[in-house]
Amino acid sequence: MTPSSFTIGVLMGGQSAEREISMRTGQAVCLALRRRGYRAQLIDVDRNLPHRLRAKKVDVAFLALHGPGGEDGTVQGMLEVMGIPYTASGVSASAVGMDKGLTRVVLEAAGVPIPPGHTFRITDAPSIPPKALGLPVVVKPCTQGSTIGVSIVRKRVDWKRALDTASSFGSQVVVEQYIPGREMAVGVFRGETLPVVEIVAPGGFYDFTAKYGKADTRYVCPATVSKALGKTLKTLSLRAYQALGCRGAARVDFRIHTDGRPFVLELNTIPGMTERSLLPMAAGQAGLTYDELVEQILWEALSSEQRPGSQRKFSKPRNQSR
Repeated sequence: MTPSSFTIGVLMGGQSAEREISMRTGQAVCLALRRRGYRAQLIDVDRNLPHRLRAKKVDVAFLALHGPGGEDGTVQGMLEVMGIPYTASGVSASAVGMDKGLTRVVLEAAGVPIPPGHTFRITDAPSIPPKALGLPVVVKPCTQGSTIGVSIVRKRVDWKRALDTASSFGSQVVVEQYIPGREMAVGVFRGETLPVVEIVAPGGFYDFTAKYGKADTRYVCPATVSKALGKTLKTLSLRAYQALGCRGAARVDFRIHTDGRPFVLELNTIPGMTERSLLPMAAGQAGLTYDELVEQILWEALSSEQRPGSQRKFSKPRNQSR
């Protein structure tokens, strides 16, 4: 079987607040697949997705979706029903990974350190920040990514505004103790960790602008950390990945307290693949080009003919990278 003998649908866009970033990821992935000789088509996800998958005779879906309606298990469940193999994690891991409150429960049960915090329904949130957490605290929507709707509350007077901001992205909010220190991320792929990346954002807040705008954000890869801390971060990343039941590529985000303690902030089951994304950056340090990473993510999804009900048989062409 040659790369051009089956059709890959690159699913991107959707209607979440992360649509723009998803479009960038999808376009970059599609170009990479085409450069490697694959027959790849861009599909902007909407309610007609099942019809479009059939019309384009898609054999496998490469998920470039971010946020609710794409990263939360809904599209994954539809693809399961249709018998179409797809990249990234399955239904349950995707659903839990998208829900920061559920992620906290799973990680804590697995012995993964997380910032002290609480999950509230907006209607039940207290009128002042929880005293046990002190100030500052981080307020974020329960089911959003890319730091959308996130606020750092340093004064009690800012509490209500932070809740209002988060509430525009869902009915639940996660409130966590702010962890002073360094921001780092570890990619996990095929059960192995990639080099640690440190993010040095202006003002110490890695928000949407710092991630995707023109902010002077710096990235250090591999991060300058001690052997012991590097080993700990990788061990915790694998534990988090396994606890959620992830597969394929994922990314675990950390804050490293000024006293050296690491805390997991969240786990991304469909990491960004834009020109500034952390996973390709770390993979590059591990010796994989962007195009090779994209191809390996694709074939990881197909290596076990993964989906129940799928009758398709895929075998990797001998002339493709491993």
